[in-house]
Amino acid sequence: MIQFKEDACGVTFAVRIVPRASRSEIAGEHDGALRIRVAAPPVEGAANRELVRLLARQFKVAQSSIEIISGIASKNKIVRIAGVRIDQLSRT
Repeated sequence: MIQFKEDACGVTFAVRIVPRASRSEIAGEHDGALRIRVAAPPVEGAANRELVRLLARQFKVAQSSIEIISGIASKNKIVRIAGVRIDQLSRT
């Protein structure tokens, strides 16, 4: 089960990214993290940019409200979506 944490800044959760996939998509859950496949390679931040684009489109928020808090160079990341609540994310 994916663990979402809500605070005054927004909602924070773990992401497990799989780069160089055939297409970008949310693929379910992996060890308590949201598993996401991205078509971009993990070179010069391309996979991170694609992750932000995918999450913004999925949760219907601006790309600027999504921040990778930790794990910039890792497959395991902590992501924060600012200005939303957990119940808003669950409706999308």
